[in-house]
Amino acid sequence: MPKFERPKGGPPGGPPRPGTRSGAKPGTTHEQADRRERFERARRDSLKPADDTAVLYGWHTVTAALANPNRQLRKFLATDNAARRLADENIASPRAPEIVRPDAIAARLPPDAVHQGLYVEANPLPSPAIEELATTGMVLVLDQITDPHNVGAIFRSAAAFAATAIVTTARHSPEATGVLAKAASGALEHVPLVTVQNLARAMAELKERGFLVVGLDSSGADDLAALPLRAPLALVLGAEGKGLRQLTRDTCDSVARLDLPGAIQSLNVSNAAALALYVAHTGLKR
Repeated sequence: MPKFERPKGGPPGGPPRPGTRSGAKPGTTHEQADRRERFERARRDSLKPADDTAVLYGWHTVTAALANPNRQLRKFLATDNAARRLADENIASPRAPEIVRPDAIAARLPPDAVHQGLYVEANPLPSPAIEELATTGMVLVLDQITDPHNVGAIFRSAAAFAATAIVTTARHSPEATGVLAKAASGALEHVPLVTVQNLARAMAELKERGFLVVGLDSSGADDLAALPLRAPLALVLGAEGKGLRQLTRDTCDSVARLDLPGAIQSLNVSNAAALALYVAHTGLKR
């Protein structure tokens, strides 16, 4: 019978040869793999923007920022195709982009981010104070809504219905950057974000300035469409699952529901915001 020698690397699925680490390429030593990991970590860290930076990516998000004179850019990257499209559509920029390959932008973003060839690092927009808000129209008040996709979508609806501001807390809310900015699709440039330390106190200040403050909850006593709404109006939305906190609810002038004809009587908070803005906008026009 012929003899078969065992491969020097050991049987398939067996332990790696001495001097290698699991998952490393054959022939790679611990020291080489560690060096590569340190290099990759250092490279990723070198691409991270400063903590006070707003990261904006995607076509609508970046072009809206370019059109906003209050948005101060720190870095502007674009691919060849995106830069050509900017020129073709006569979209001006306060500074010329640095032309890079698509993977140079992707390396700065989460794996699933769709950047469409545009990336900006900018100063955050200024946050106005409650007393600086115009006493006309509508504002939205967000009670610890933490999902950036939801908050971004709420910004987009707020811009569509000409809301004058969104009020939220400095803690327990996402920053106006990255995923939130992408979901907002440029709305951050049109709707001011007011950040406060104490939401109930901010709501009390709105009431002192003449705002009608209406909380939204599926168990609310009144139908929002039936309420006698007036401007200035503040609509208050609670977090997914938890809804309005008790102190927030108690500070509202009233708590209303959205009457829905179907079997499900509650909506995702961003969808509820869009519907509430439509109902309130219609009510204020009456």
